[in-house]
Amino acid sequence: MIQAMKFTLRQLEVFLATARLENLSRAAETLSLSQSAASDSLRELEHQFDLQLFDRVGKRLQLNDNGRLVLAQAEGLMSRAQELEDTLRQHKGIGALKVGATLSIGNTLCIPLIKQHRDRYPDSPLSLEIANTERISHMVAGFELDIGLIEGEINNPALEITRWREDQLQIFCGSDHPLARKRVLSTQDLLSHGWILRENGSGTRQTFNRVMHDLLPDLRLELELQHNEAIIQAVLVGMGLGCMSALSLQAGVERGELVTLKAKDREFTRSLYLITHRQKYRSIALEHWLALCQEQARQTRAR
Repeated sequence: MIQAMKFTLRQLEVFLATARLENLSRAAETLSLSQSAASDSLRELEHQFDLQLFDRVGKRLQLNDNGRLVLAQAEGLMSRAQELEDTLRQHKGIGALKVGATLSIGNTLCIPLIKQHRDRYPDSPLSLEIANTERISHMVAGFELDIGLIEGEINNPALEITRWREDQLQIFCGSDHPLARKRVLSTQDLLSHGWILRENGSGTRQTFNRVMHDLLPDLRLELELQHNEAIIQAVLVGMGLGCMSALSLQAGVERGELVTLKAKDREFTRSLYLITHRQKYRSIALEHWLALCQEQARQTRAR
């Protein structure tokens, strides 16, 4: 005899939205519910199992140990339910995909992947969130994204971290900069000119700090900017040197606007990573995206 479940998908939706937003009013708004309906749904879920899922801290609802225990399973169940609904509608059979990527990856490597994915599954909704490594990993850990493509190294036991492909950071300047004709920069060159760098929390800054750790106290940091294009523009007007992925510099170098430089005894090679939540349900869309990423990496290594 099949026993009826004591909870509904709507209750799980309210639970997950409240866990993500830490506010019942905003959770209700995202689900197009009245606040009272959302409150009743959450209250009934807790009452049915005699289990408190949140700690009330002022107007915020923070997941307690009980809530964190069931969060991943609830997220997985909702993902399966969404995929079933999409299949029943026969429009989005493999489900939606929420991808997160850091700037260099999102603006370059992701575009061919998105095209390939849409060519194969044109009716599968796909969204792309671009932010720094810290933000993307936080969103994947919180089930706000299905997968992240990041430049920095992270340590989060909730996430499955897979080395994806190699990347190369390069120091660069404008074509009319005093160092533009130098083959290799000396330590004095590195210290004598200002720098325009990505913000802390970005994978690019993490790699730069690691390679230049011995010089960091003495470097002249002119600006910290969150966007690669803004850094390029600041470098072009002569505000200082920059350092970012060769992927982001290719167009400017080909136009003759930018010049890439080498620093003596400093190696800026790094790895790029794919991250997913260990308890994330692997939908058809997610599996296809992972396969595309690995195929792109294989093609790059074969060149």
